Amino acid sequence: MNRSKSAFLLPINAVICALIVGSACAKTLRYASQDDPQTLDPHSANLVVTNRVLSQVYESLVMRDKNFKLVPALAVSWSQPDAKTWRFKLRPNVKFHGGEAFTADDVVFSVERALNPLSQLKSSIQGVASAKKIDALTVDLIMKEPNPVLLNHLFNFRVMSKEWAVKNKTEAPQNYKDREDTFASRNTNGTGPFKVTLRQPDIKTVLVANEDWWNKNSPEKGNVTQVDLLPVKSNATRAAALLSGEVDFVLDPPPQDIARLKENPNVKIMEGREASVQYLAFDLSRSELLYSDVKGKNPLKDVRVRQAISHAIDIEAIREKVMRNLSVPIGTMVTSDVRGYSKDADKRLAFDRVKAKKLLADAGYPNGFSITLDCGNVQPASDICQAIPPMLSQVGIRATPNIVPQTNYFPKIQKFDTSMYLLRWGTPTFDSLYTLQALLYTNGGESSGNGDSNYGRYSNPKMDQLITQIRTENDLKKRDGLIREALLINAADLPVIPLHQQLVPWAMRKNIDAVFTPNNVAYFFRFKIN
Repeated sequence: MNRSKSAFLLPINAVICALIVGSACAKTLRYASQDDPQTLDPHSANLVVTNRVLSQVYESLVMRDKNFKLVPALAVSWSQPDAKTWRFKLRPNVKFHGGEAFTADDVVFSVERALNPLSQLKSSIQGVASAKKIDALTVDLIMKEPNPVLLNHLFNFRVMSKEWAVKNKTEAPQNYKDREDTFASRNTNGTGPFKVTLRQPDIKTVLVANEDWWNKNSPEKGNVTQVDLLPVKSNATRAAALLSGEVDFVLDPPPQDIARLKENPNVKIMEGREASVQYLAFDLSRSELLYSDVKGKNPLKDVRVRQAISHAIDIEAIREKVMRNLSVPIGTMVTSDVRGYSKDADKRLAFDRVKAKKLLADAGYPNGFSITLDCGNVQPASDICQAIPPMLSQVGIRATPNIVPQTNYFPKIQKFDTSMYLLRWGTPTFDSLYTLQALLYTNGGESSGNGDSNYGRYSNPKMDQLITQIRTENDLKKRDGLIREALLINAADLPVIPLHQQLVPWAMRKNIDAVFTPNNVAYFFRFKIN
C-alpha cells in the first residue's frame, strides 16, 4: 500500500512543479567558467563569452533545436517574394522581458542597429541592406546582394526592444573598442528564456527564467529556474568547486584535470567537438614590425617566414602535453561540419626545424629575430602561448609571450597593437563565408562589415574577389568550389596558421542533464536538474 501511494505522489508532485514555479520546485544551476562577458549589448562585441550569455536572453528570427537544425523562433515562417527580398511572418503574442510587445518595429530597429558602424555583428545579417515593416507582424529584409544561406547567418542575429532602447538612450551599439559604458552594456531586455536580474562584472551574473517565454511548453525545455554565472579564473579553484559541490557545471574544465574529474563518482564529463579553430595570426600591414629587434622591415610580410613558423610548431606536442589529447590538429580555418570544408585544404605543414631554419635563412634572417606573441589569459590559450615560444626558439625566432587579461586583450588587438597573436575562432553560422569574410577579407574599417576580425590586416585581391563571389553565388555546388579555392589560398599564404580544433569537455555534477552543442554554448533552458 505504501509503495502504491508513493508511486502516485511522485507524478502528482511533478505535475504541480510543472504548473507552479515555487520555492519548492525552483532549480538553480550554479555555472562556472574562467571568463566573464565584457558587455551585455547584443550588437556590440562578437565575442564567444558574450555570445554564450546573450543567447540565453536575446532571440533571433530562427533558432536551432537540440539536433542543431534550424527551426522557427521569433519568425514562424519565411518566403522569398523575389531574389532580393526575404519576408518573415513574426510570432504573435511575444513579450520582451520589460513587458513590451514584440512587433516588426523591433526587427527593423535591430537590423538598423546591427548595421551600425559600431556593431561587430554585421555578419549576422550578411547581405541585408535594410528592413521594411509590412504590418505589425510582417517584415521584409531587403538584400543589397543575394545570400543563399541567410538563415544560417540570422541564427546569430539578436532582436531587442526599440521602445526600451529609445527610452534608455541606447539606440546605437556600445563602442566596445573604446570601452564605452552604456545602459545596454549593463542591462538587457530580450524575449528569450532567461532574463538578467543581477549583473556584477567579474563577480556574479544571475539569470532568472522568463515565465512568460513564448516557448515555455517546448518538449526540449528542462527545469532550471535560475542560473548563477560565476567567473572563476583559477583552474584549480573551478575543479575544486565542482568536486566539492559548490558549483554544478563547469564549461571549461582544465584539460589536466579531466582524468581526475572522471574518477569522481559525483561528477560526469560530456565531450564533443567544437566548431572552432585555435590559430596564430600576424601583423602583415606595418612596414616595420612592432616589438621586434628588426628595424625598418617586417619579416612577417615574407611568406617564407610564416611558413618557417608553421614548420617550427610541434602540434603533436601541444596536443599531447598542453591539450591532454583534447584537440585535433587542423590545417584549415573551418571544421569538417561547416559548409564548404575542403579536405584537400586541411593539410598542415609538417613539423620540420631544418626546413624552418632554411626558410628563415632564405628570407634573410639566418639568425632569426625577436617578436612578441600576444594571448588572452584564459585556458588553454595561455598555456599554448607559453608552449610555442620555446619551439620557435629552436629555429632562431625569439618570441616573448605577452599574456593579457581578457578584458584588455580584445581592445588591444582590435587597435592593431600587436605583431603576432593567438585566438580561437568559431563559425556559428556553420557556413564558411562567416569565417572567410571576417578573417581573410581586407579589413575595410568598422562600417564595411568586411575583415572585421582581420586584425593582422592581411590583404589579397584574389581572396577578396573569391569572397565577394561566395557572398552572392546561389549555385551551392559552385559556391562550395569557390570556398575551396579560398581555403587553398589561405593554406598557401598562411596569413593565419590554424593549430587545432578543440575537443570540448563539459564537467557537471551527476544530477545534471545537459545537451551538448557544437558551438560550445550551454543553452540553459534545455538543462535538467534531477
